[in-house]
Amino acid sequence: SFKNREGTMSKFETINVTHHGAVARVAFNRPDSLNAMNGQMRREFYAAAREINMNDAIRVVILTGEGRAFGAGADLADDTAGADLMIGAQTRDDLIHEFKPGVLSIAEAPKVWIAAVNGPCAGISYSYAMACDLVVMAEDAYLYQPFSAIGLIPDGGSTWLLQKLVGSRRAFELMALGEKLGAQKALDWGMANRVFDKADFAVEAMEFAENLAGRSPLALRYTKEALRFAATSSLGDTITKEADLQEFCISSEDCPNAIAAFFNKEAYTWKGR
Repeated sequence: SFKNREGTMSKFETINVTHHGAVARVAFNRPDSLNAMNGQMRREFYAAAREINMNDAIRVVILTGEGRAFGAGADLADDTAGADLMIGAQTRDDLIHEFKPGVLSIAEAPKVWIAAVNGPCAGISYSYAMACDLVVMAEDAYLYQPFSAIGLIPDGGSTWLLQKLVGSRRAFELMALGEKLGAQKALDWGMANRVFDKADFAVEAMEFAENLAGRSPLALRYTKEALRFAATSSLGDTITKEADLQEFCISSEDCPNAIAAFFNKEAYTWKGR
């Protein structure tokens, strides 16, 4: 359960949400199926993400999986979908109306999301991880695009997300050959930011998140917004966007007080306004 901005509590069965100061931990919670995503999980994730993104007390979000996996992708034996699971029209509808809002609730969030990939991360779960702003991985974790082995294409935004991260040739190689990309190679390719020891992974991931939560909330939010804008815009338009966001930041309560504290060698407590 999780206390949102209004003070009410939402309870989820397939998603665990816990609050650690300014950090929220969101965990896929179907460990017996390696956190494969069924209909209930994708709907509950979107509901949880919306609550967290609207909660002013939360500045950074960790996305991870309970048990030994981050996520095994879509649950192909999803009994909540019944006989319609593998019907094309139903799959298309699920992707557009349930998976898409979940991925976008990460990518377009006003907060920093960190994927803490604690184990296997495959299929559409891969999209949720790559939509995050930062990725940390356990040393034995891996990323896996299994689609070509079962006659499908990558979905959930994978073709956009991976191409942006590693370029079209490497993205196609990962998808076409179905390579299990280990943590160190993911780090070398720029798909992960840190690799942590398995034994201390949860602690180190939380410390990483808490460090970020101690930074300027406005700077984090609008840096994320500027990067997202720049990904599909010209250089000139991006400079204008940066100027607009910079005007807002420099006019905030935080900025002049933080500058004064910096010159006085004092700690500043961010207000986020």
